[in-house]
Amino acid sequence: MSKPSVAELRPVVHPPGVTDRRSGEHWAGRMYMREISLRWTRHLVTTRITANQLTYLMVLAGVAAGAALLVPGVPGAVAAALLIQLYLLLDCVDGEVARWRSQTSVTGVYLDRVGHYLAEAALLVGFGLRAAGVLGGEDPAPNWLWAFLGTVAALGAILIKAETDLVDVARSRAGLPAAGEGAVAPRAAGLALARRAASALRFHRLIGGVEASLLILAVAVLDALAGDGADALFFTRLGVAVLTAIAVVQVVLHLVSVLASSRLR
Repeated sequence: MSKPSVAELRPVVHPPGVTDRRSGEHWAGRMYMREISLRWTRHLVTTRITANQLTYLMVLAGVAAGAALLVPGVPGAVAAALLIQLYLLLDCVDGEVARWRSQTSVTGVYLDRVGHYLAEAALLVGFGLRAAGVLGGEDPAPNWLWAFLGTVAALGAILIKAETDLVDVARSRAGLPAAGEGAVAPRAAGLALARRAASALRFHRLIGGVEASLLILAVAVLDALAGDGADALFFTRLGVAVLTAIAVVQVVLHLVSVLASSRLR
């Protein structure tokens, strides 16, 4: 089987509604990863690798990113950031392969969602363990408070995704079709304005895999520049505290946003 060209692939694997989704497509996908993934997909569609196998690899890359954070210093943070980029690439490629082969399935969608839950949770748990100084820390014993906060942030990230996914579950059980984009906006004018303001600030994105990995890398560099002082993990711990606060606040705000919108009507 000959390899399709990028021009042949694009209209099939990037149909309307994929790359132009307001809430479904990550900014990194629109900015660069979809172009990179096309080059990978054109080679993969002629192999025996299935879309679901690529999804499993995506999950593995995401979980490995969290594990990489147990490596102290900048190297561990760099490894985690690179693994998250691989995770994002595979997240693009698995769907493209499925669409080219007309093999999209409910199982694939389910595995993809589970993969997002696991990867983002693993990254935040790994960040917490890193801040606790589990490996290579300055303290004689790990400070488990930071591991706990990282776990809280991970739970928050999972709950936020669950709040979104459970809208479709609730509508399906009520015999309703999927909610359209117009149903997202809160019905009350005040809440709609607050939602637009929060969306413009985009602080909630910091607990996403790509953004969190870049933040983790930044604070690792700051800790390295600060040297081996009394608190060599100051910036890492500050980052954990910030992400935990964002996750907890966002769980509440996102739930209010769902209940105040037309998504459940």
